[in-house]
Amino acid sequence: MKKAVGEVIVAGGGLAGVEAALTLARHGVPVTIYEMRPAKTTPAHTTDLLAELVCSNSLKGTDPLTAHGILKREMEALGSVVLSAASRCRIPAGKALAVDRTAFAEAVTETVSRHPNITIRREELTSIDPDRLTIVATGPLTSDAMAGCIASLTGTPRLHFYDAISPVVDAQSIDMEHAFFASRWDAPSMDYLNCPLDETTYRAFVSELLKADRAKAHLFEDARYFEACLPVEVLAGRGADALRFGPMRPVGLLDPRTGRRPFAVVQLRRENLAGDAYTMVGFQTRLTYPEQKRVISLIPALRHAEFFRFGSIHRNTYVDSPQVLNRDLSLKAAGNVYLAGQITGVEGYVESSATGIVAGLSVLARIKDAAFSPPGPETAIGALIAYITSPTQAPFQPSNINFGIMAALDAPRKRRAELLSSRALSSFERWMENTMRALGERA
Repeated sequence: MKKAVGEVIVAGGGLAGVEAALTLARHGVPVTIYEMRPAKTTPAHTTDLLAELVCSNSLKGTDPLTAHGILKREMEALGSVVLSAASRCRIPAGKALAVDRTAFAEAVTETVSRHPNITIRREELTSIDPDRLTIVATGPLTSDAMAGCIASLTGTPRLHFYDAISPVVDAQSIDMEHAFFASRWDAPSMDYLNCPLDETTYRAFVSELLKADRAKAHLFEDARYFEACLPVEVLAGRGADALRFGPMRPVGLLDPRTGRRPFAVVQLRRENLAGDAYTMVGFQTRLTYPEQKRVISLIPALRHAEFFRFGSIHRNTYVDSPQVLNRDLSLKAAGNVYLAGQITGVEGYVESSATGIVAGLSVLARIKDAAFSPPGPETAIGALIAYITSPTQAPFQPSNINFGIMAALDAPRKRRAELLSSRALSSFERWMENTMRALGERA
């Protein structure tokens, strides 16, 4: 393998790409980001902004006693631009870190654009030079040309699953006489708008949902979905009450009009700072647009709903990472080429961002001829890296961060989350100190 020279190439200006680029740029490394939008767009993007959020506007929870909270804590310690921008563009969403997606993408774009060590080229990168240090962070909507390049380098076929997006509703069209503000179990918080359904209305809604026409996937592909992000119509097909135990669960909520818990409820979360748009939480769907309007109008609070964006479906591309990636996220078949983001098989905004930071640090170590290893599997970042790079006999499937993929801990159930969080913090702090020392940087 030839030693790479010149600036680092980052393919893709999404969450992982900008994290990787800024990690390197802040350490004096020149970086060129190739972002094909707006010259060439995707089925899900609508702007030319870097770090555009195409699905939910939520980056999940911040509680340090949860896996997502632990991951955010580690990323903040590493100077995550995504979390920095998210904190500045945060909108009310209870314990979740939700953002005004336009303000968020604008903030990230501005930060990246004004960094003196970063050049942005608005064109598609259609080939990879294996002799140049390159981080491929083209995301789940990787172009056919780039997907072909990766498949050629790795000698393995690309994989894919289908992902669906939730509708966004015009706030002025919501019937407030049939809705109420509240957050589950959190009496003082009024961050979510809840649309209750009684049993008769719920049963009718599920019946029509199952009969509704759906957008067709490509005929030559199987419609495989990420299990944690199933379209509501797919989930409804698993049982009459599946939605009531899923995105329409009423637990922790009391309807102030009745003083009782609703039979089922659809939650809406603010989409922007202005509060004039609401996302249907967990309501990703592949119904056709006319059917979405017809079926959703069966929900009393949304009977006159107007939509800023209907739900949609798109294909997410990822590789068989345990077969093709080293622990430093470099390709086994092309050591100068690194992968980051959802193309590696991590699922979720924050998870993708985290791998971008790791890829950036890994490339920095290569440039400095320093040893590099990711954090241990008892940390959130380390658990993600271990998940996507450790050999497995089972078919590889994407995953988000969760306690199930972190190193097990023998502890009383009531204290397990607390002890997992404490152990992760100690391990990550040791790793960070050792890594920064090896890179010649201050921790």
